[in-house]
Amino acid sequence: MASPTFLTHDAIDIEALICSVTGPERGGTAVFLGSVRRSDDDGPVEAIEYSAYEEMVEAEFGKILNEAAAKWPDTRVEAQHRLGVIPVGEASIAIAAASPHRAAAFDACRFVIEEVKVRLPVWKKERFAGGSEEWREEDRQ
Repeated sequence: MASPTFLTHDAIDIEALICSVTGPERGGTAVFLGSVRRSDDDGPVEAIEYSAYEEMVEAEFGKILNEAAAKWPDTRVEAQHRLGVIPVGEASIAIAAASPHRAAAFDACRFVIEEVKVRLPVWKKERFAGGSEEWREEDRQ
């Protein structure tokens, strides 16, 4: 069996991610999507280019999901992070968790995104209207 791939250069298939965690014994499903945004604080962002130390991301993502499985043993959690140029409004990360009850699914999603923000070597370069670019330190919120 091939090891899971947590990175993609394509649009994230959210439906497939949800299908990978749901089941008749899991009645609560939570999904977190992190999307490229434009705001007053960020300026006229048109897209973000994500890059990563891919081998390390794959290994660390697996560890994070294993930790989530240990904390919430009845919960299934899967995630995928997109690399490359992602326009405003499209998802750069998706996490799906399904559990017998909703609280564990919500908690597992939050755990995974918080750990991803701290532990994964993923970098982003904002692309602005007019063609300028700027490397951005990852938000930790």
